[in-house]
Amino acid sequence: MLTCRRTKRAPSERDGYAVVLLHAFPLSSGMWKQQLDALENASIATIAPNAYGIEGSEKQESWTFAQYARDLADLLDRTGCRKATIAGLSMGGYQAFEFWRRFPERTASLVLCDTRAEADAPEAAMQRQEFINAVIQRGAGEAADRMMPNYFTPDTVHANPELVERTKALITAQSVTAITSAMKAIMGRADATALLHDISCPVLVMNGREDRLTTSDTATQIAESIPGATIELIGNAAHLSNLERPEEFNRALLDHIRQVTTA
Repeated sequence: MLTCRRTKRAPSERDGYAVVLLHAFPLSSGMWKQQLDALENASIATIAPNAYGIEGSEKQESWTFAQYARDLADLLDRTGCRKATIAGLSMGGYQAFEFWRRFPERTASLVLCDTRAEADAPEAAMQRQEFINAVIQRGAGEAADRMMPNYFTPDTVHANPELVERTKALITAQSVTAITSAMKAIMGRADATALLHDISCPVLVMNGREDRLTTSDTATQIAESIPGATIELIGNAAHLSNLERPEEFNRALLDHIRQVTTA
């Protein structure tokens, strides 16, 4: 069973709609606090699940995004959500693709943030395995040391050290098993590039302009491959665009949700 953060507002009996926020690796639903606050203020039912082994979610030493999509659908059933905007950042974007693959009828729209569609090339898979080995040897701090340099722009690191430390704490709070099993799931994910032309729901692609992990070019390629998709490139933001520039991120997200719910 998956644990989650959520807004006080639940999906209404009238429309059964909610927003689902899927977190990045190797963080938790805690990364979505400012988005949950904004969606709460806008009276939009929102659910932010945790991946396996994180903040009370069921522990799994080995899992796949297909398994996670099914458990996410079960979570939506329990909360009365029939159809959702699935918003995922980085790893959460991979999960959003998989949810669409399996449950297109339950996907009101997709918000794909700082993510990519293609599966790992052999070299990338080797690097991920080396990452797993290092975390097993040295613990969650190793994951933080490797991931944090990619998350924020130098300006943010200098001007907002509190945000940097708070984000690092989300990583070091995770168990080695939670981190390594999530990385294995990332390594084993299905390639989503063939899906792009078939996605028929509204899609918003968001990306930090200074993201080095998933570049603006990567985001543009995704948006250009999905019929009718729109793109928002967020200035002065790297990989965690929702944390680094929450006002711009929230504005684009809320605009997208309003378009979806009023169409």
